[in-house]
Amino acid sequence: MRTIEVADAMGMRLRTYELFEAGKGKIHHERIHRFARVTDSDPYAILTALALGSPEFALRAADNKLGEILVVALHALDEEMGDGIAELDSRTIINTVTRAFRELALQAVRRDDAARAWLRQRLERLVPPDLDGEDDRPPDQAP
Repeated sequence: MRTIEVADAMGMRLRTYELFEAGKGKIHHERIHRFARVTDSDPYAILTALALGSPEFALRAADNKLGEILVVALHALDEEMGDGIAELDSRTIINTVTRAFRELALQAVRRDDAARAWLRQRLERLVPPDLDGEDDRPPDQAP
């Protein structure tokens, strides 16, 4: 989307939106959610990107909605455990979350490896092109 289109969709004047986009002024939680809705991005990834100091994180999580998924999962944990959350040991939380994130990273690697293996296996079935530019005929025979 063009800048003016995003500004219009958010109900903002162009200059106000340009300042918002440039990170000038105060961060408004509601404005970030409105921006995310208009651009089909992840508002929680944007907020997390601010805390991480990594604008790239917001871009990386825009399509898969990682931030939203984490907040929804935390909401479900809060509803399920209630006051029991206070009883969770910090070390247990760290170990569990770290293990879950490692598993996510492994899944991405496995998926890439599986895709490469699938392609390699099927490419081997194809008739290979004549890579050296020559065919098997003697030089005096025309095609």
